[in-house]
Amino acid sequence: MSNTNVKLSVGEKLGYSLGDLSANLIFQTLMTFLAFFYTDVYRVPPAAASAIIFTGGMIGAFFNPIMGAIADRTQTRWGKFRPWILWTALPFGVMAILAFSTPDFGEKGKIAYALITYIILVLVYSANNLPYAALSGVLTGNIAERNSISSYRFVAVMVAQFVVQVLLLPLVLILGDGDKTKGFENTMGIFAAVGVLFFIITFLTTRERIVPKPEQKSSLREDLGDLTRNRPWIAMLILTIFIFITLSMKGGSYVYYFENYLSEVHLATFLDHIGFNGFIDGLNRILTNIGLNGFQWPEDAPTSGFSLFNGGGIIFMIVGIILSKRLADRFGKRDVFGVGLFLSALCLLAFVFYSPESIGLVFITQILHGFFYGLTIPLLWAMIADVADYSEWKNNRRATAIIFSAMIFGLKAGLSIGGAMVAAILAAFGYEEGLAVQAPGVIHGIKLLVSVFPTVTFMVGVACLFFYAIDKKMETKIESELIERRKTDQ
Repeated sequence: MSNTNVKLSVGEKLGYSLGDLSANLIFQTLMTFLAFFYTDVYRVPPAAASAIIFTGGMIGAFFNPIMGAIADRTQTRWGKFRPWILWTALPFGVMAILAFSTPDFGEKGKIAYALITYIILVLVYSANNLPYAALSGVLTGNIAERNSISSYRFVAVMVAQFVVQVLLLPLVLILGDGDKTKGFENTMGIFAAVGVLFFIITFLTTRERIVPKPEQKSSLREDLGDLTRNRPWIAMLILTIFIFITLSMKGGSYVYYFENYLSEVHLATFLDHIGFNGFIDGLNRILTNIGLNGFQWPEDAPTSGFSLFNGGGIIFMIVGIILSKRLADRFGKRDVFGVGLFLSALCLLAFVFYSPESIGLVFITQILHGFFYGLTIPLLWAMIADVADYSEWKNNRRATAIIFSAMIFGLKAGLSIGGAMVAAILAAFGYEEGLAVQAPGVIHGIKLLVSVFPTVTFMVGVACLFFYAIDKKMETKIESELIERRKTDQ
């Protein structure tokens, strides 16, 4: 192998992180708004929306091991993983637009269109994002640098999450002139164009340095055998599934929580008291004075409250991300991850005790949840890179992409299960799209979706960490032994 224990330039870290920003403009939209888009915008029945999200997502999830094997065996002058980021950039953008388009079909036609476009989108996402994730494991063999890369990329993720969770609904109303159908199509067109450009920048600014020895030859059966004997990989696979079940479930239910559970009167009063409405009035006046009358922030308390709620959580997630590297360098990724996940789960549980009028407590709890969960965000991907090192250290063979397929499989499976659960639980409690006031049973179901259910799935993730053996001491041992081993292989 070539010199691998290198420090990366700020330019390469920024270039790499733009790829995650691009992917997350789409991924965060899927996680936060897909169920809402299907039920309340495209008017697909909730039960059918649940089936679409689950079926399409699981097809994409099971494609990941195949994509991992393909990527590990790709040989080009640009490396194994970078070419896939380039090749899939434009298809990813096109499918994102189509998946959020609303052709005027009958109910069966809508269901078929939504299912087909969603399946193709998640397949292209796998072909793009799995090689992208695996690329972080071959940019450098320096663990501290990997922690730094993870911090860069997840600040980029938070930027994308801020754009989606804070600005998407206002953008939808603005760009659609109040028509959410038209607004989603126009907004996704902008996201797609930005995403394609940023993927190309990622391809141009990164370099693969950890290259398997030319004599390393392993069959798919050997690679899979290595995985099944790799307990840290199994623990991370299950952990990832339950984390993304949680993120998809709570993220997809918040919009219903603001639209149907929280008191609109108390929410509007809260926004006025903290000065948010005054800030928005000033912003709208500025936009009017410069001739941008069409870009007025919508006068809608649930939309504003939803945006501010997500914005506060994201800002404090970024604080957590910034602190994460320093804590991980001192205490190890596993322990910091476990503590952060446990505390963030307790914050979610608190929502079950809040009444529709407890607006201040809702916002404070979201801020605390954002901070504690932010500590875990960079570490998940860095831990998967450590699992790839663990496999190489133990088996003397490196199969980076198929190991990273655990992450993407878990991400897709969790996204599909969590998103399907949102629509399925709403259907089970009797949710009817378009109603101004939902039945009390539906309101109770929405409350459980943002509190008890995601707490349980996060706690399963905490339990998985007891089976993840790569603590701080083992991280250091694996890193030093692999550096020496790679030196002798040069």
